[in-house]
Amino acid sequence: MTNADNEDLESEVTDLIQMLEDIEQRLAEHAAGPAPSGLTEPDEGGTERWEAAQVWAHMAEFVPFWQAELEKVVDHYAGSPVPFGRTKDDPARAGAIEEGRHVPIAELMRQVHDGIEVTRRYLPTLSAAQWSSVGLHSRRGEMTVPQIVERFTIDHLEEHADQLDDLA
Repeated sequence: MTNADNEDLESEVTDLIQMLEDIEQRLAEHAAGPAPSGLTEPDEGGTERWEAAQVWAHMAEFVPFWQAELEKVVDHYAGSPVPFGRTKDDPARAGAIEEGRHVPIAELMRQVHDGIEVTRRYLPTLSAAQWSSVGLHSRRGEMTVPQIVERFTIDHLEEHADQLDDLA
């Protein structure tokens, strides 16, 4: 691996960590205010409409879920894409949202922070070979480590922060 390759990897890790920090700050601002009322609009093509507490419960649940899936891809990659992920109808997802909606938002934000922190600490530990691991998602196909982090953690958190913006 050349110095340029190392610098590219470090730059990509730094960029992802900055995006994680930015979305965490945005969510912390939401958590500091009163919980908005009303229901979210459904995702494109979806039907789920949630209260703010359900949005928070989902975020608190999915950040560690996708981190574990990322680690599974990295740990098991041996040249062939590693199957990972789930669909929206996963019963564990629905159960966590229902259970978590009764938890105070401050506690859910702490859980989101803790999950982000695990990812933030994990990414710099990856070697170039690990960074090149490829997962296979049932809907999205083959995805690299940075694509998995960006889509399933960062972009996903941003989508739900947008929902909180709309409710506010």
